[in-house]
Amino acid sequence: MTNKPIPSAAPGAADRERLLHGTHHDPHAVLGAHPVPGGVAFRALRPYARSVTVVVGELRAELHDDGDGFFTGLLPLTEVPVHRLLVAYEEAVLDTEDPYRFLPTLGELDLHLIGEGRHEQLWQALGAHVTVHQGVPGTRFAVWAPNARGVRLAGGFNHWDGTGSAMRSLGSSGVWELFVPGVGEGEPYKFEITRPDGSRTLRADPLARRTEVPPATASLVTASHHEWGDAQWLAHRGDTPVHEAPLSVYEVHLPSWRPGLTYRQLADQLTAYVKETGFTHVELMPVAEHPFGGSWGYQVTGFYAPTARLGTPDDFKYLVDRLHQAGIGVLMDWVPAHFPRDDWALAAFDGRPLYEHHDPLRAAHPDWGTLEFDFGRREVRNFLVANAVYWCEEFHIDGLRVDAVASMLYLDYSREPGRWTPNEHGGRENLDAVAFLQEMNATVYRRCPGVVTIAEESTAWDGVTRPTHHRGPSGFGGLGFGLKWNMGWMHDSLEYVQKEPVHRKYHHHEMTFSMVYAYSENYVLPISHDEVVHGKRSLVSKMPGDWWQQRADHRAYLGFMWAHPGKQLLFMGQEFAQGAEWSEAHGPDWWLLDPAYGAEADHRGVRDLVRDLNALYRATPALWQRDTDPAGFQWITGDAADDNVFAFLRLDADGDPLLAVCHFSPMVRHDYRLGVPEDVPAWLEVLNTDAVRYGGSGVTHPDALKPEPQGAHGRPASIRLTLPPLATVWLRPA
Repeated sequence: MTNKPIPSAAPGAADRERLLHGTHHDPHAVLGAHPVPGGVAFRALRPYARSVTVVVGELRAELHDDGDGFFTGLLPLTEVPVHRLLVAYEEAVLDTEDPYRFLPTLGELDLHLIGEGRHEQLWQALGAHVTVHQGVPGTRFAVWAPNARGVRLAGGFNHWDGTGSAMRSLGSSGVWELFVPGVGEGEPYKFEITRPDGSRTLRADPLARRTEVPPATASLVTASHHEWGDAQWLAHRGDTPVHEAPLSVYEVHLPSWRPGLTYRQLADQLTAYVKETGFTHVELMPVAEHPFGGSWGYQVTGFYAPTARLGTPDDFKYLVDRLHQAGIGVLMDWVPAHFPRDDWALAAFDGRPLYEHHDPLRAAHPDWGTLEFDFGRREVRNFLVANAVYWCEEFHIDGLRVDAVASMLYLDYSREPGRWTPNEHGGRENLDAVAFLQEMNATVYRRCPGVVTIAEESTAWDGVTRPTHHRGPSGFGGLGFGLKWNMGWMHDSLEYVQKEPVHRKYHHHEMTFSMVYAYSENYVLPISHDEVVHGKRSLVSKMPGDWWQQRADHRAYLGFMWAHPGKQLLFMGQEFAQGAEWSEAHGPDWWLLDPAYGAEADHRGVRDLVRDLNALYRATPALWQRDTDPAGFQWITGDAADDNVFAFLRLDADGDPLLAVCHFSPMVRHDYRLGVPEDVPAWLEVLNTDAVRYGGSGVTHPDALKPEPQGAHGRPASIRLTLPPLATVWLRPA
């Protein structure tokens, strides 16, 4: 059949107006092909086209130009056929499927789960997905925008004009959907949302799994092609509960660890370095997409997309895979507390508060100029719970360190009186946030065996690491985290070591107080990035005295930290006593490890100590097996304030001990007597932070130390040591 004129089948004035203004809820009911009296009506909205021709088998029929980009026609057919469109522009003719001939790509179960806030794999329903739909390849797009009067899709495929790409509303779910034939991987896109007041906003996809490289802000269609090689790691990572296993964490800011490296280059260099230094895990500061690098990733706009600064999502999977294959776990900072106000991202997403709380006082985060999530809204809670699951399932992340938990838990966090409203019981607890954290933890642990969640919680909230079904004295169930950062230990111990040794005896309790509450939670001892920026100085530079004393204190402190109950975390650069604060612009001062700068003793020695600490730690169950059991720790002396000495035993499940002696005075103490268990025939020094190879003075114990039948510290036997200056010594039964 030839191109002969056919009658117009123009839409009604109301439909036409709503389509042109981006406020139509059901464009598929108007556009595409529809049976009408006299045949089948074909309608297309193609701005800037010169003509549109319908192709049905051998039939070609040019549609009538109704103006404003509408092309319509009535064909005398008895049923709606499968058809294509030939769209002629000034310089090209596009042969394409009609996107408005396709059924919805989301089923009733997806929409039901989204409406209930229980879609645990939300990223598989919303966002952009390359697929074959009704036999046609393309990409399906879906977005939650319940307040929108209309949503259109804009992208590279339509020259960022969404007029011809109106999405349909899927009932009361608030979800808008469109399948676009022919669109594939790498295509940039955004959602053009018509707000309730009729104005428009162009927004990145909240569920985008890939983004443009900042400062560009578009979302990108993506599909994964990575083939994982870490099955053995995943099968065995949960063999031992994390609180009974060794956990020594190297905290890394990927963009600055060695600036300029991609995910794939980091897979070679970071993996080799962490393997050499012996850490069991890396913790990555936030990798989710963020517009401002100076936020270090803590102001997230793309919660489902690894930052494009370092490569693609598959590149990031490659990094995780390589670490796993080297026997190194991967923890990741996760930031569900807040998000920035950028007008292309989540803030007032569809014209009204959606992801943030509707009360401006509840929504505004007073410290960071950001917005807090509305944890009481089920769809928002679902967005975040599914996001936690997403990183663990899709990227094989072994643990989530949840940032700023305290700011979520308290309604009055950083708020003056009158600037917050009590909960329904008159208290200051954010009940919605409590319920969210409990749901997130329960869901992650149920779906992802072997994964651990870690809370950065800076208050004494009761039951952070208690199971969610166990109620404590406060009446709340536990939050359900696996571990919690011990901020009290960090603050107290750093306060102590920053004092001049002559003054430390007046602050002795700051090193021992942590043992009063050491078993109230499952703890990690963190010396994180927060402690070595913003004028706080690096760890070694916090120490008093000359450079030798600073390094000696640094080494002694690390020996104390590794021996103390709890897992440990150390931020990059501190493992080799970097003197300068961390800067995200240039990262660690790696040149300090170059022998050409005389670094053999100064910095390489400290790094060698950390390597040996990690090796001994992993080989010594007494240091990790009973971290949460009071029976795994015994003081030898916790009150030797005048001597600046702390001595204690760590015991494994079989009772085998390790003796740690920490001496924070610059003098050498000869014949220092310490009580010891009487059933150990001799003690052998296995670590001494004063060893010459670490940069120390070499006051060590090369021979075994045999107990004498002279009582000390309430024990019937004792040994005599020479305590090195500013040093920690570990001894084990010979």
